[in-house]
Amino acid sequence: MMTGMIETPLILEEETDAEETLATPWKVIVHNDPVNLMHYVTMILMRIFGYQRQKAERHMMEIHNLGKSVVWSGEREKAEFYVQQLHEVLLQATLERDT
Repeated sequence: MMTGMIETPLILEEETDAEETLATPWKVIVHNDPVNLMHYVTMILMRIFGYQRQKAERHMMEIHNLGKSVVWSGEREKAEFYVQQLHEVLLQATLERDT
């Protein structure tokens, strides 16, 4: 017998891989190479990311001494754009999930 109450269906919300991918911060990594001069790398980091010379030089030295540097972290679409810009000026750069 119905008592006049309407049952609300139970809806479980599940996070999809796509939602996780979008929500996860991504990092842009610049790798050392034997071609580009240190001054050039510093100039490019200043131009693309708007870094002050001191911060750009810090990243450049990390790239030179450690082989790579995480130069930026944030949303995936913007990270992909930065990697593309770095490739256009012949710097080796990759994109990774920031875990």
